[in-house]
Amino acid sequence: MSEATVNPVTLREGEIDLSQFLKTGLKEIKEGEVIKGKVVAITQDSVLVDIGYKSEGTVHIREFYGSDGQFTAQVGDEVEVLVEKKEDEEGLILLSRDKAVRIRVWEELNKIFETGAKVEGRVISRVKGGLTVDIGIKAFLPGSQVDIKPVRNLDAFVGKTIPLQILKLTRTRGNVVVSHRAVLEKERDKLKVETLRNLEEGQELEGVVKNILDYGAFIDLGGIDGLLHITDLSWKRVNHPSEVLTPGDKIRVKVLKFDPERERVSLGLKQMKSDPWINVEKKYPLSARVKGKVVSLTDYGAFVELEEGVEGLIHISEMSWTKRIKHPSQIVEVGAEVDAAVLDVDPASKRISLGMRQIEPNPWETLPDRYPLGTRIKGRVKSVTDFGIFIEVEEGIDGLVHISDLTWNRRVSHPSELYKKGDIVEAAVLNIDKENERFSLGIKQLEADPWVGISDRYRPGQEITGLVRGATEFGLFVELEPGVEGLIHISELSNERVRSPQDVAKPGDEVKVMILHVDPEEKRIGLSLKALE
Repeated sequence: MSEATVNPVTLREGEIDLSQFLKTGLKEIKEGEVIKGKVVAITQDSVLVDIGYKSEGTVHIREFYGSDGQFTAQVGDEVEVLVEKKEDEEGLILLSRDKAVRIRVWEELNKIFETGAKVEGRVISRVKGGLTVDIGIKAFLPGSQVDIKPVRNLDAFVGKTIPLQILKLTRTRGNVVVSHRAVLEKERDKLKVETLRNLEEGQELEGVVKNILDYGAFIDLGGIDGLLHITDLSWKRVNHPSEVLTPGDKIRVKVLKFDPERERVSLGLKQMKSDPWINVEKKYPLSARVKGKVVSLTDYGAFVELEEGVEGLIHISEMSWTKRIKHPSQIVEVGAEVDAAVLDVDPASKRISLGMRQIEPNPWETLPDRYPLGTRIKGRVKSVTDFGIFIEVEEGIDGLVHISDLTWNRRVSHPSELYKKGDIVEAAVLNIDKENERFSLGIKQLEADPWVGISDRYRPGQEITGLVRGATEFGLFVELEPGVEGLIHISELSNERVRSPQDVAKPGDEVKVMILHVDPEEKRIGLSLKALE
């Protein structure tokens, strides 16, 4: 870089050349003193500064390069410099701009520290335990002082300019500790006072979602946090606040409750909209057909969202006319759209009962038309119980054959003696109770009743041979013909005293007996061995 030439200044009449006047030696300088001067020339390795002394001072050129690498000096600029040495071997005064700046910065920082004022600082880099900040000199910003809440990613602050407060200033050690948190806390406290002064119940405010918990979210209203409980987030079902909110969201809320003494604020988000349950009876009249989305399943039914904030329950018993459903997941799944009929509306309890089966005809209503009495049907045995067997008539409709209707000609202790699950059997329709959804069938009714005309075939005093089918404590059962049995009471077994009926005859024995009486209605025939003796 070539040395710049300073053009002589032409003086007007009455003006004094101040630089010449100062060079007369009237101005005294001291080493270590900070004084002002003017750049008069720039050489390849230095900047010449006129400080009003008999000779110019020299500042190394590197001290005029900024952190961005740009050269900042121009001839005519006024600068502050520190006198390092009054004169060197060449008669020049050694000056330092950097040291002068550093002294002025420390003086300024000391004033700021004493008054508690803020200072702007640019974050230079991340270091162990915090950040390095440029506030004219390098200062340390501890990680705990970066923000009010813990900061996980300190690197995000690098390159940002932020307001700071000086916590510690030690010039001898060149140690400066600053805090961004202290500035934020002061601003928050100031804002809090203002917020509390104007806060009142029913007021609508804008806030920022601060943090989210299982039971709700805390909203920053400006220096004070309010609780937005999960039940006040939305009129619809919310399992977790994170379904509705995200930290940092700006939302508008209503003040539901305010306790100035304890500084507690309860907020509502759903209250910003009207209650969807108002006039719900008009929107969803009884028997109306509606469409909704399944939002949750329980053991006893499915909850269906009809609109935001309005849900109805389809009880498991209202899902099908004929299917035996153990769990709603057999019929519907979460997220599926379903059609249903409104069965009941209770606005006070915010409950709507829905039914899926009601949108289809009830098959039990037309069952008597499809299966008149006496109709022969064929079906599969679905289950065997102590009291009979269930036969599948059609999908979801089973008919019961009672144990007494299984056969005319056998005494049956348990239906499993004759049938097992999966057997294909034929039966006759005996009765249909559509109100109680019961279907009665009979197998023995497929054949003629052997008791019809029994009085014509068997008369009192008649002697007949039969087969002993069973023995009890009170007598013997004797089969007279298939499906017709008579009882020999223990008192009619012998003229002699009988301790046990089986002392006289056993099942499988053939015996000759006399008929004592015949009762067709009760289907009973009294027999006697004693009468033959």
